Amino acid sequence: MTMTTTTPATHHALLPLPTTAARAATTTGAALALTGTFLAWTYTDTFPGDLTVTGYPGGLQVLTLISAALTLLFAISGYGTKGLRWLTPGGTNSPTRLLALGTLITTAYTVIAVILTKDDNGNLLGAIELEPGAWVSLTGALIATVASLGLPDDQPQDDTTTPSALKRFLGSLRAPAPARAKALPSWAEILIIAAAFGVALEVFTYGIDTEYAELFIGYVIAVAFGFTALTRAGLIARITALTAKHRNVTLCAALVAAFCFPFTQQNEEYALIGANILIFATVALGLNVVVGLAGLLDLGYVAFLGVGAYAAALVSGSPLSPVGVQFPFWAAVLTGAAASLVFGVVIGAPTLRLRGDYLAIVTLGFGEIFRLTVNALNGVSGPDLTNGSQGIPSIPDLKLLGFDFGLSHDIGGITLGRSANYYLLMLLFTAVVVLVFRRSGESRIGRAWVAIREDETAATAMGINAFRLKLLAFALGATLAGLAGTVQAHVSYTVTPEQYQFAGSVPPNSAFLLAAVILGGMGTLSGPLVGAALLYLIPAKLQFMQDYQLFLFGIALILLMRFRPEGLVADRRKQLEFHETGQLDVPPDTPLTDTAAGTTKAGA
Repeated sequence: MTMTTTTPATHHALLPLPTTAARAATTTGAALALTGTFLAWTYTDTFPGDLTVTGYPGGLQVLTLISAALTLLFAISGYGTKGLRWLTPGGTNSPTRLLALGTLITTAYTVIAVILTKDDNGNLLGAIELEPGAWVSLTGALIATVASLGLPDDQPQDDTTTPSALKRFLGSLRAPAPARAKALPSWAEILIIAAAFGVALEVFTYGIDTEYAELFIGYVIAVAFGFTALTRAGLIARITALTAKHRNVTLCAALVAAFCFPFTQQNEEYALIGANILIFATVALGLNVVVGLAGLLDLGYVAFLGVGAYAAALVSGSPLSPVGVQFPFWAAVLTGAAASLVFGVVIGAPTLRLRGDYLAIVTLGFGEIFRLTVNALNGVSGPDLTNGSQGIPSIPDLKLLGFDFGLSHDIGGITLGRSANYYLLMLLFTAVVVLVFRRSGESRIGRAWVAIREDETAATAMGINAFRLKLLAFALGATLAGLAGTVQAHVSYTVTPEQYQFAGSVPPNSAFLLAAVILGGMGTLSGPLVGAALLYLIPAKLQFMQDYQLFLFGIALILLMRFRPEGLVADRRKQLEFHETGQLDVPPDTPLTDTAAGTTKAGA
């Protein structure tokens, strides 16, 4: 009888260093990088952010400071320090390694950006522009990163195989799923949720308030590594479990945090970015009904946004509107929603008997037909209804109960401008759409949609009227997009056919909306909101890279499909589909639900 033995998985380190020495060096390097941020980094203030001040970090120094402080905190937590163990329920060394690497990349990026900055005469500043503080932080970050590679992996590696260097490094960044947390009083859990949304609001506000591209790029680097580290540490999974437990409290906290955003903005440009993010996030959530719940690939969804915008513009009282009428606010909203609903039914009725690629091609065609049609209704090629390529400009601001959204208003000593007014209005619309999506997903209809998405043949065999329910999903998604379109028409003052293309460097477009759903997480409540926010904010802040946006956008999608195909916000079901059980970011006892809002999936 032959006996077989298996080699147990062991915890390795990428560098053969004693664990004690590696942890001590990581702690020292992080402290050194932190200290360097309080010293001057440049001789002159030519580089934006004024890094010449000693004792007061500014600009990109703040990002290095925060990254180094988190690295130091997690490194100290690795000693088992009481009061810090709650930071790392899923692993200590993996998040420390990620934070150290993030600190190094952020600092190195700043140093390179300073060296490549040109003065008023067009000459590069060069390395001579750097003060000792920059070298201190860079050296400390490098020491912390190299030393962190000597820490043992949180996730044991299988000794029976010899993975490549890349797989070995990626494996070292994994951490086991966090164990079930000790139950806390309800009031403590609610306070944790409130604090988490407060931190999220601060991080998001900081990103929108960045005044120059170099700072925003550093912000993206720091946030990407920081969020990944917190995920590996298990903190995100813990907070996710609390939000799933207190769903109503979570939605209220999110609404309150979003409501507070315009009160933190003094620049109209930044408030306008927030309003546009809400518009496109709402449209993406409507598309999530079609794609995420019902599983229908719609490549012409932006047409529904355009129908709502054009319908509202025609009855808005614009002096160049061929209709020549002015409806009150509520009537204009209903007109836009109703027009999109009719358009959705007209498109869906003859096409929803198709499946897969055929449905995608037909919806793409209808999206282009809409754009070409409104471009042709100019009084020459067709009836004079949309002014053709010139669109409908000079759309007046909304007025509701005597409140003029185009004027500034003082509330509690804080002045809210036009963009902030429309942001708050769009926030109300978003809350309505979130409520509709949540209730739909939890209903019998929502479960039927998911059944159709998973296997339409099996769903039909179980008595589900697939065509009727798919048509309902199409109509609901179109209506939600039409609601957002009515506000978009007034925010942008004008609507033109070029705004509603399939793909382009400027959102919105169908490709952007579909990518927002996939990036955020299909079928989830918060996924499309996160995805749309990222995909709108990044191009808005990096306008100097407009010629390369589609190229970078494609690279980002490839990386996402490779490393996180389930999306940024994914439920346990999606993670089980794409990853092994040991690689999940959520606790093993988490139900098969939307981890951000607790929307139950069919078949769980």
